[in-house]
Amino acid sequence: MASGVSLSSVRASHAMDLDGLGEAADLQLDSERTVRYLRAGSGPPLVLLHTIRTQLEYFVDVIPMLARNYTVYVLDLPGHGRSSKPTTVEYDEPYLRRGVIDTITKLGLRDVTVVGDSIGAVLALTVASEMPQAVTRVVASNPYDYETRFADGIRRGNRLADVILGGVALPVVGPALGAAENKSVTSHIMQGGLAEGKKVPEPLLDEFEATLKRPGFHYVERNVYLNWRSWGAARDLYGSITAPVTLVYGEQDWSRPDERARTAQALGVEPIILPETGHFAFLEHPQRLAEIVIGHPVPLS
Repeated sequence: MASGVSLSSVRASHAMDLDGLGEAADLQLDSERTVRYLRAGSGPPLVLLHTIRTQLEYFVDVIPMLARNYTVYVLDLPGHGRSSKPTTVEYDEPYLRRGVIDTITKLGLRDVTVVGDSIGAVLALTVASEMPQAVTRVVASNPYDYETRFADGIRRGNRLADVILGGVALPVVGPALGAAENKSVTSHIMQGGLAEGKKVPEPLLDEFEATLKRPGFHYVERNVYLNWRSWGAARDLYGSITAPVTLVYGEQDWSRPDERARTAQALGVEPIILPETGHFAFLEHPQRLAEIVIGHPVPLS
């Protein structure tokens, strides 16, 4: 077992019942950084990286499917979920990338498949560019690499998201507006990232509500958005990726056709387009995404 890791069976001590999925761990990266992750299954290693604003519970439905074929490591990205939240750093793409790389390194993982959704997809790609000796495949779903302003992607989802996050961008009142977020606001904003008629599961919203009350959360959330330029800059690294890449887009993702084409060209691949799917693809169609990752049909039972 890697140094700095303490494993314990996951128990339902919070909003979502993760009991039986695997084992939870807090990995101490250094004196300031701790990353929470869940380990499940057996087989070659696979690292799962979640979307903007969420945490490892986002993948609760897909974990059992992937765990039949892989040893799955599901991370709370630095500053997210139950990972540590230092408020003296910039949560740009390079900082989050370094946290993922340090986690993979400290766990001693080799021949890794890295799978991500949204900012997790960008990180999967940039980690692969920096760790060619460790990463053997990437699956990138709805990479969040097209922003032209503060929280641009999320603000495309619906009018409420545009108004609220536009206010959070303001230098004086922004932090106060961000701190006023609650479960209802989170639900309405995330609704803009789902295909029409779909909703965020209530237990997941409860988990997000618990997280937004944790010290440092609002600093991290706003700071990720403030560093919006770093997600587009990450595309400069795509050309150096040597591992095979599978690129997936929801038909109703926040990205526009020209932005998808730009990313596909940078990666030299043809994307898979999922019908009736928005930005939060793993949340909407976990079975379909699992099949793309594994390469064969996944039974539901």
